[in-house]
Amino acid sequence: MKRVILFFFLFGLGYSVHAQILPKLEAGVKAGLNLSKLNTENFLDSENKAGYYGGLWLRVGVAGLHFQPELIYSIKKTNLENNKTQELNEVTYKSLDVPLLIGTKIGAVGVGLRLNTGPLFSFKIAEDQKFNQVASSIIGMSSTNFNAKDANMAWQFGTGLDLKSLSIDLRYELGLSKLNKSGYPDAKLNLFQFGLGYKF
Repeated sequence: MKRVILFFFLFGLGYSVHAQILPKLEAGVKAGLNLSKLNTENFLDSENKAGYYGGLWLRVGVAGLHFQPELIYSIKKTNLENNKTQELNEVTYKSLDVPLLIGTKIGAVGVGLRLNTGPLFSFKIAEDQKFNQVASSIIGMSSTNFNAKDANMAWQFGTGLDLKSLSIDLRYELGLSKLNKSGYPDAKLNLFQFGLGYKF
C-alpha cells in the first residue's frame, strides 16, 4: 500500500513539474480606456483626457513566467493649458502600439493574478488638434503646435486578473521618448489604461 501511495505521489509530482516546463500558448482580444497626459518641463500644463484602445494579445508561458506581445490600435487624447488653466489646444493622437511584456501569474483553476512589465513601441498613424481662441493670443500658435514623431518608446507596468476566459487589466505607461518634433520640446506622453480581455 505504501508503494502504491508513493507511486501516485511521485507520478503527480512528475506530472506537475512536466506541466510547468511545457510551454503554454494563449491568445485573445482586448479593449479599454486610455487616460493620457502630456508631461512637460516648462510653464505649460496638461490634464488627463480619455481615449480608447483595442487589439490582440498572445501569451507564451513556461515555468511560471510568460512573454506577452500585443498589437494595439490606440487613440490617445490630451490637451495643453497655460498656468492660468486656460486650455490652449486639444490633441488626438492615433497610433499602433506594440507592448512586449514579461510577467508572472499567481493562481489556479482558471483564476489568477498577473503582474507584467516591459517596453512599448508606438508608431504614429494620425494626429489631429483643435485650437482654443486663447492659444495665439497668449503664447503663439507655433508654441502650441503638435507635430508628433513617427515612432516613440514607453515602458508599461501592469497587473491583471483572469477569470476563466475573461480578464481585467490595469496598466501605467511611462513615456521614455520626447514625443513632439516641434513645440512642446520636452513633452512625453504618460497614461493609465483600464481594459477587458477575452481569451479564445
